[in-house]
Amino acid sequence: MTVALFTGSLLLVIALGAPIAYALIVTGAALMWQMGLFDGQIIAQNLLNAVDSFPMIAIPLFILAGEVMNTGGLSKRIIALAQSLLGHRRGGLGYVVIFAGVLLSSLSGSALADAASLSAMLLPMMVAAGHSKERAGGLIAASSIIGPIIPPSIGFIVFGVATNLSISKLFMAGIAPGVMIALALAITWFFVSRSEDSEPAPRASWTERGRALADSLWALMLPVIIIVGLRFGIVTPTEAAAVAAAYSLFVAMFVYRELSFDELKEVAFRAGKTSAGVMFLVAAAAIPAWMITVADIPGQVIEMVQPFMDNPKLLVFVLMLLIIIVGTAMDLTPTILLLGPILVPVVTAAGVDPIYFGVLFMINCAIGLITPPVGTVLNVVCAVGKMDYEALCKGTLPFFFAQVAVLFLLVLFPQLVTVPAAWISH
Repeated sequence: MTVALFTGSLLLVIALGAPIAYALIVTGAALMWQMGLFDGQIIAQNLLNAVDSFPMIAIPLFILAGEVMNTGGLSKRIIALAQSLLGHRRGGLGYVVIFAGVLLSSLSGSALADAASLSAMLLPMMVAAGHSKERAGGLIAASSIIGPIIPPSIGFIVFGVATNLSISKLFMAGIAPGVMIALALAITWFFVSRSEDSEPAPRASWTERGRALADSLWALMLPVIIIVGLRFGIVTPTEAAAVAAAYSLFVAMFVYRELSFDELKEVAFRAGKTSAGVMFLVAAAAIPAWMITVADIPGQVIEMVQPFMDNPKLLVFVLMLLIIIVGTAMDLTPTILLLGPILVPVVTAAGVDPIYFGVLFMINCAIGLITPPVGTVLNVVCAVGKMDYEALCKGTLPFFFAQVAVLFLLVLFPQLVTVPAAWISH
């Protein structure tokens, strides 16, 4: 009854057109009423306690860092480096998108920020080179969702806080799967681009490549600082976010000198607006999350999936299918906040490593960003590239299937996540 009320009330409020944050509050209140625990003070207390968290400070800091990178020239130099190395190959701009997507992911941790940067800078170039606009946009969208997987990842921060898992371990475990997804996209692009009559860019000289590398060196140092700092325990994820924000500000304003004090106000405003939306979602989700614990919904779900508990791979396979379905209708953060606290205890009871499951969960949620009808990243690419939504969805399909294939490959072979994560951590 409790699971039915939880699911039914959430879907009903969403169907009525309410924003997700308000739907979460209503769902939590409905559970409280059903259990005879309704109290306005409990609602207010959960709203405040959810965001009164040291790890959550990392979210606005990483968002600020991402905005500074896009405005202050760091992202532009990363893309220029990728273009000098790969732009001359057949379909080379597609490889530039993928390579730049990986590098940008290690800077911002935000799929939306990466999608906006790549669309603005590379989409016009790909179209001018003779690539289909829809296919080029699809590749950009698919490459952007590596952002929540490779550290630093805002999604992993939310997931770690919601499920009480180590954010640093999640960060380290996301590196190898993120690279695998990039390789899958490159292989898919290799075959897709064969059918397009495109003109590769002229080969850059070694002098030009060296100049591009030197110019981007300050930007490239940021992910090194973050990963080394986390790997050796020098900084926590929150401290890493503070370092990222301070470092990107210093480089953008005093090294590249592309961000003025006047522009900084606008950058801070955009970062604050985005952060407010994310943090309100986190606060709103605390109410149903508290009720999930009180009502022992994870225990009820364990009973429902009992036939799969003796086969961990089959259980994870079924849960991945569930998350794919949910991801078509919900954005990344609400999906994490709703399903994370429910499913992590379920897989842990079945003997599945929760860090490994967290990586699969994040990959699945990231794929949801390019899955209609919601597809937040698709909307960003459409807006920046002035594209038709349905055409972009078709252009994304080959890359969507490649990423889903990697997801279920990791379901079948967990060691592809656990072994590299253990090697990196030690």
